Amino acid sequence: MNTSRVVFGNTFLPWLLMLPQLTIIMVFFFWPAGQALIQSVMLEDAFGTSRRFVGLENFHRLLNDPLYLDSFVTTGIFSILVAAGAMIAGLLLALAAQSVMRGRLLYRSLLIWPYAVAPAVAGILWLFLFAPASGILPRPLAALGIDWNHLVDHFDAMVLIVIASVWKQVPYNFLFFLAGIQSIPKSLLEAAAIDGASALRRTLTITLPLLSPTAFFLLVINIVYAFFDTFAIIDATTQGGPGKATDILVYKVYHDGFKALDLGGSAAQSVILMTLVIGLTALQFRLLDRRVHY
Repeated sequence: MNTSRVVFGNTFLPWLLMLPQLTIIMVFFFWPAGQALIQSVMLEDAFGTSRRFVGLENFHRLLNDPLYLDSFVTTGIFSILVAAGAMIAGLLLALAAQSVMRGRLLYRSLLIWPYAVAPAVAGILWLFLFAPASGILPRPLAALGIDWNHLVDHFDAMVLIVIASVWKQVPYNFLFFLAGIQSIPKSLLEAAAIDGASALRRTLTITLPLLSPTAFFLLVINIVYAFFDTFAIIDATTQGGPGKATDILVYKVYHDGFKALDLGGSAAQSVILMTLVIGLTALQFRLLDRRVHY
């Protein structure tokens, strides 16, 4: 009897096969999340020797803190710029890769290499390039009348971390967009070409709509990346400065917890951040998934 479902004769076998993955999820995801929830309603001293239950006091204090509310705006601007920049650059490079005939393997390999660089190393690399005194980029910028100094200028600091974060994420988007483009039937593009459609029109009317599932997936991944995985880049370049101009939510969790030793407040921030990311992801699935062409 043919069936599309896998049927196990032993009821416990599926659970046994899933046990390693379930263990990893419980130990490294659910248990830390549970600890954060418990700690977020506690007031704990810096050494962790005493704690007392304070309910929602930590959350109330955070939501009345202007610096914390400003970090929401900073995170929103930063996330939009990083996600949009990395996806657009990855898409353009993937489209360009299709037209490269000679040296195609070398071209693709060079584009993938930045993804192998650790985030902290990527941050240090761009920090050296934009160093006001010794970097190679501030000089041509000065010739254009741009006085670059990310150590004191809020805009320059944001530009630095956005560029470093986008550069680190572009290869990931490039790989997925390239795979999506290669999966498009060539017969569709050839038929459009025979009908007289230009390369730009074929891209807008065929390639991009058929890439919408890939773009939707990458949108979710890039938003999560901007919220969490850019921590090392910010820590290596600006450390949230100058004047908290690049202090996004995930870095503020670290700063308040490990530097300011506000353990309860830091845990409350992590709970808010986790809830925010889950909510944004669910909203993306609800609003954008309907417009995705499968």
